[in-house]
This record gives sequence, structure tokens and C-alpha cells, in this order.
Amino acid sequence: MRNRTTIVDVAKAAGVSKSLVSLAIRGDAGVSDETRQRILAVADDLGYRSNVWARSLAHGKTNMIGVLLTDLSNPYHTDVVIGVEDSAHERGQNVLISHGRRDTDLLASQLRKFEALGVDGIVVISAHTPSDVIADIAQRTRVVIVGRPGELPESVSRIRNDDELGARRATTHLLESGRTRIAFLQNSTSPSARARQKSYEQTLREAGLDPLVLTPGDLTADAFTGIDGIVAANDRGAVHALGEASDAGVRVPSDLAIVGYDNSQLSRVVRPQLSSVDQPRIQMGRRALEAVLGNEVIHEVFEPELVIRDSSALERATVES
Repeated sequence: MRNRTTIVDVAKAAGVSKSLVSLAIRGDAGVSDETRQRILAVADDLGYRSNVWARSLAHGKTNMIGVLLTDLSNPYHTDVVIGVEDSAHERGQNVLISHGRRDTDLLASQLRKFEALGVDGIVVISAHTPSDVIADIAQRTRVVIVGRPGELPESVSRIRNDDELGARRATTHLLESGRTRIAFLQNSTSPSARARQKSYEQTLREAGLDPLVLTPGDLTADAFTGIDGIVAANDRGAVHALGEASDAGVRVPSDLAIVGYDNSQLSRVVRPQLSSVDQPRIQMGRRALEAVLGNEVIHEVFEPELVIRDSSALERATVES
């Protein structure tokens, strides 16, 4: 394999010092235009590629942002990353992505690796990364958490959507459509999912109804006979419920109305299309990148909106009245 061309090779071929080559490549002052062009031409002929990482470290900044997420297959995580990358590109930043496959030890290890690499900041999109590890690293490296309520020191920046409000809007929507036996589908135990469940339960009790919490394994034909609405912790759970309902011969939305959470791409590709609570994931990702490059600790909460599609019907209350 051919050895990589170094700055020393360029200096020798151009007949100048190594320091002059370095100035020319960085675009710094102290080099005439004629000499700069000659050095750059020689570098190009030799196939020289600047070691951006080493040069950045020498200046005390890497222009690298680490992004740690739990699961690449999760549409919510993917959308937040898109927002981070879009904002990073606009600011001349590079993004390193790692995911921990829902393994807390692996997530903690990856977080420490980002710190060891000297990244300028870390965006964590994960409910599974240990809080104590986040708090420790945040003492030395700028860390911003996305989508994770509570459980962290106030000194750690956080960006999330209002999970409680989102779940209340989903539950209220089903109540207004005439549903009276509404279950919460608990397919996640993340802090966000727990906050959504708590809000669902409170909303039902305020309406004089008893909450019912189901897991994906509970969705049998017998279970469907006892409910007429489902608020799911996320879209993946809601899509699972759609499939189980179809297999059981339950009609959606006439027999059962279903609302998901995240308004991910899944909500638009399934049939019937899924009603879902939309949290502005890309916007949250963009804000996370801005925050990780800033100097102030922020605790920012975005307001979610309910997007009503075919899986829930407002017409039922009118038809039955």
C-alpha cells in the first residue's frame, strides 16, 4: 500500500520549509499569493490530504460533535439526528454518530469514547445512557440531552417535548370522539413514556374513567373486546396494535381508535394512517446542536401537536348520539 504523503514531502518538493507549507494550507498570513499557489499545486500533484483532526486538536477545537443514540432503527432518533446534522453543516461542524443498541454499558462506553476523542460537545438522544455517566462527563465536556425529562442534574442542558401535554391531547381526542374504554399501550419504560402514561391516567381520572395499562403481549382478541381506544407510548407500539387488531378482526377506527406518539414516518405509511402526537424532532435536533455549541445551560420544552388521521375518528360520537 502506498505511504500517505506528508507535509514534509510537500515542503521538500516545493523547496520551502514545513512551516511555510503549513501556513499556506491553513490559509494563514505570511505567505505570498504566488508562493501559496505554488505550494498548493505541489500538494495537489502529490495527493496530499490535510490531517484535519490533528490540526484541529492543535488549535484546541476539533469541530467535531458526538451524537449518541440508543437505536438507529428508531424513526424518532433518526429525525433528531437529521436536525443535528443539518444545523452542524450550516456551522461548519462535523458529526460523529454512535449508537448503543439499548445496552447501557455500551452506551456509557461510547459516551466516554467521545470524550476521549476530544469532541467539542456531545448530543445524547438516549433514555438508556446511565445518568451518573452523563453527569460526570458533563463536568468536562458540553453535553445536551434530547427527549429525556428529569433524572439529571440541573447543570446538564436538556431539550424535550412536553410529553404530558402530548398524551393529554391524545387522550382527550379519544374521549371527544366518544371512546370510554381507553387503554394505554406501554411498550417502553423510558422516562418520556412514563410521563405520557402518567398524563393519560390523570386525564382519564379527571373524566371519571378508570385507566387501563396494557403491554404488547396483552393485545389478544379477548383484550380488544374490552377496549375501544388506545393511546400508545410511541408510534411503534401503535403500529403493533394496528397489526394485532387486524389479525383479530377488529376494525380501526370503527371498533377501536388508536393514537400513537412521535408522528414518525411509520404513521403515514401504515393503513389506516395513524393519528399521532407530533413532537418537532428535526427542530429539536437543530436546537440541540446550537445549544451544544453555546455556553449557557438550557432547559427547553417544545410544544407537541396532535395530528389526526384515519386511525381515530371524531365522527363516532355524532353517529352514536
